[in-house]
Amino acid sequence: MRNPAQRGMALLASLVFLLLLTLIGLSSLQNATLQEKMTGNLMARNLSFQIAESALRTGESAVRVEGAGVPLCVATQCLPPAESALVTEPGFNAASGVMWVAAAQGLYGLQNLGPVLGAVNVPAETQANLFRVTAVGIAGQSRSVVESVYALY
Repeated sequence: MRNPAQRGMALLASLVFLLLLTLIGLSSLQNATLQEKMTGNLMARNLSFQIAESALRTGESAVRVEGAGVPLCVATQCLPPAESALVTEPGFNAASGVMWVAAAQGLYGLQNLGPVLGAVNVPAETQANLFRVTAVGIAGQSRSVVESVYALY
């Protein structure tokens, strides 16, 4: 004889276990989606940095070729260009005096900081002309800005 109080208990227990398995599955799916987004962001950040590094090397090469043609910066124009956090296209910025040039899927800008004696890695008592090269790489929502000071002597 069956006990009437236990009627349908197996069904209820099965439904509770099914609900728990569904919640675990949804949690795993959400975790996998989050990890995929994090991986995509990391990839974009690495790519933007590589683009900026490539543009920086292109800018340094341009200093060797066109160094004499870059005008000497004056007063506040010798500061690192603030627009590097916003610039997306090549062109001239009057506030910083930087001409942004497209290169290697990124941008670079040159600033002539002027002549100096005793620059690092330059022979003693040799006058060198210093140039700031600022490069920007953009990939997706990620932006990387790198900068170097190049001594031309």
